[in-house]
Amino acid sequence: MSETTGGDRTDPDTGGVPSHDQLLDERGSVCPMPVIALAKALKISPASTVLLLTDDPAATSDIPAWCGLQSRVLLWSGPAPDGRGDGFVIAPREVDSP
Repeated sequence: MSETTGGDRTDPDTGGVPSHDQLLDERGSVCPMPVIALAKALKISPASTVLLLTDDPAATSDIPAWCGLQSRVLLWSGPAPDGRGDGFVIAPREVDSP
């Protein structure tokens, strides 16, 4: 299931996650659905920086590979802020990584 929300997440409860414009919660979806949801969200809003949450084990290799193929920057990856699954922050190539 995918949920997209607007706004910047800079509150202290984000666990060090970089700021982002969209949240995609794909926990419960299995390969290839997290990547497909990410691609759809970025097709609609290509300049967005997205936090993707997933519990699909394949995402740890799929998301970085997809970023490379699509000229996107993987700004951050780590445990999801709520501890359920993993998180990935994906940005357009123009954004400098920290």
